Amino acid sequence: MSLAGKRILLIISGGIAAYKSLDLIRRLRERGAEVRPVMTAGAQQFVTPLAVGALSSGHVYTDLFSREDEQDVGHIRLARDCDLIVVAPATADLMAKMANGLADDLASTVLLATDRPVLVAPAMNPKMWSHAATRRNVETLRRDGLAFIGPNAGEMAEGGEAGLGRMAEPLEIVAAVEDLLDGGGKPLAGRRAIVTSGPTHEPIDPVRYIANRSSGRQGHAIAAALAKLGAEVTLVSGPVTLPDPRGVKVIHVERAEEMLEAVLGALPADIAVMVAAVADWRVATENTEKIKKKPGEGPPPLMLAENPDILKTIGHHAQRPKVVVGFAAETQDVEDNGRVKLQKKGADVIVANDVSPETGIMGGTRNSVKLITAAGVEQWPDLSKDEVAGRLADWVAARLI
Repeated sequence: MSLAGKRILLIISGGIAAYKSLDLIRRLRERGAEVRPVMTAGAQQFVTPLAVGALSSGHVYTDLFSREDEQDVGHIRLARDCDLIVVAPATADLMAKMANGLADDLASTVLLATDRPVLVAPAMNPKMWSHAATRRNVETLRRDGLAFIGPNAGEMAEGGEAGLGRMAEPLEIVAAVEDLLDGGGKPLAGRRAIVTSGPTHEPIDPVRYIANRSSGRQGHAIAAALAKLGAEVTLVSGPVTLPDPRGVKVIHVERAEEMLEAVLGALPADIAVMVAAVADWRVATENTEKIKKKPGEGPPPLMLAENPDILKTIGHHAQRPKVVVGFAAETQDVEDNGRVKLQKKGADVIVANDVSPETGIMGGTRNSVKLITAAGVEQWPDLSKDEVAGRLADWVAARLI
C-alpha cells in the first residue's frame, strides 16, 4: 500500500529502541508518508533531534512550552493535523500517562488532545511489560480504542535479559500503519481461513523432543495478511516465540496430532494455508521418565511412527476448503518435489522454497518461493516474509473471486 499524502505524527519516547525510530521514519517516507516527529526528553538521551530532523526533513517538536511552536496552540494543531499517531517506542512510563490521562509534556498532551487513531509500539524490559500495572494500562488503552503492534520476544539491549519487550521491527510497524489507514475493500470479508504455523514438538521423554528450525514467521505473517483482507482467520500454531497476530484467533498446540485435531475442528472454511513444518515422525511410545545414560551401553533405540499428513487430509477432506495452499520446504530438486507434492496432497498450489542452511530462510526473515500449480511455476523474487504473505493473500483472494 502507498502512504502517499498520509500525515503521520511519530512520538518517540525514551528507550534504547528509539534508534529503530530512525529507520521507521525512513520506511514511512519511502512509501510517501509525511512524518512529523515529537520527541520526549528521554528520547533525546538516545537519539538526537538533529538525526530525527534530517531523516524526516522537517521540524522536530520537543517542548510543550516552546514560544515559537505554541504561538498558535501548537500541541492542539499537532494532535489534529495528522491521519494517524504512532508511538514508537512506547515506554511503560508514557503508556501509564496515556492510560491515566496525564499531560505533563508535549507527547502526553498531544495524545490527550487528539481525536485521531493511535498505534502504540511498546518497548521495555520483559519484567516491566509483564508487571500487573503495565498489563492494566495496556488493557485500559485497548478499551479506549488504541491499536498495538508488538512487543516482540528476544534478547534485551542490557544483556542477560530475554523475553517479550522488544519493539516491533520498523517494517512490522509500517504494515500496521498501512492496515490502520487502508481505506480499500476487504475482498475476503465473510470468508473463513485456517492457517498452520511453526514447528511441532514430538516428545521423546519429559525432557527431549523431535523438532525442526521453523520460527513460524511465515505462517504468522500469512494469517495476519489474510485477516487484513477481511478473512476470519484461525491460526493453529506450534511452539513459537512470536506474539499472536492481531485480529486472529490463535490455537496453540505442541504435537502434530494436536495440530490436525485443531485444524479439523476449525472446518468448514473457505481457505486453508498449511505452512507449519510438521514433524514427519513421532516416537511410537513416549517415555514417561527421562531416558538416562547407562555406563557401557549405547543410546537406546527410538521406534518411530509416522505422523498424520495434515495437508493431504485437508486436501482430500469431505469439507475441503475452496482454496488449499501447501508449503514445501526442500533442500534439493525444489520444483520436482513441489510438483509431486501438488499431485499427492490435493492442494491448489504448493509454495516451494529452498531451505538449505546457506539460504538462511528457515528461521530467517526473508523468503524466496516458487508457486507451483497445475498451470506451471511462478518464481517470486527474494522478499521479506511479510511481503510474501501479502502477495499470497492477494493470490488467494483473486482465486476465490
